Amino acid sequence: MSTSAKVDAFLKREDRWRLEFERLRAIILACDLDEDLKWGQPCYSLGGHNVCLMHGFKDYCAVLFMKGAVLDDPAHILIQQTANVQSARQIRFTSAAEIAGMANVLSDYVQRAIEAEKAGLKAPMKATRDFAMPEEFRARLETDATLKAAFEALTPGRQRGYLLFFGAAKQAKTRAARIDTNAPRILEGKGLDD
Repeated sequence: MSTSAKVDAFLKREDRWRLEFERLRAIILACDLDEDLKWGQPCYSLGGHNVCLMHGFKDYCAVLFMKGAVLDDPAHILIQQTANVQSARQIRFTSAAEIAGMANVLSDYVQRAIEAEKAGLKAPMKATRDFAMPEEFRARLETDATLKAAFEALTPGRQRGYLLFFGAAKQAKTRAARIDTNAPRILEGKGLDD
């Protein structure tokens, strides 16, 4: 187990969930995980492999288990954050008292996550072809062979990112505008966040 000065600094800056994060941190560190700051959040790993992280939102803070989909959930407390999240699962909290009352349960779940990591378990992941392709994008690829080839050359993760982003728009006009705006990025071989 090793702590991180970066996480210390993160906690000093945290206003909304500081006490809750401190309690979660103590529980997680007692499970002999290494601590670092990744993606701007306190992250805990075993042998260089991410096991869980803490993050806060407006209405709750959470421990997110990277391979939560493969964990047994006897207390029925693991939550899939959104429909598009495949592997990760959260346990949500709204108060330090709630964390204190669930300390043993949370410790058990962290141990389950550690065992899953040691065993090399992997969550089943949907293939990119299993994600819905918005009709506007399908039509565009059918008429633009260069764009189609560039999209197919992207990594599966970049392809999924575009499919989710284009499909999230409720109106056809917005989907088409997103496709038009991002077509040059696809042609350059870039993902949404590159």
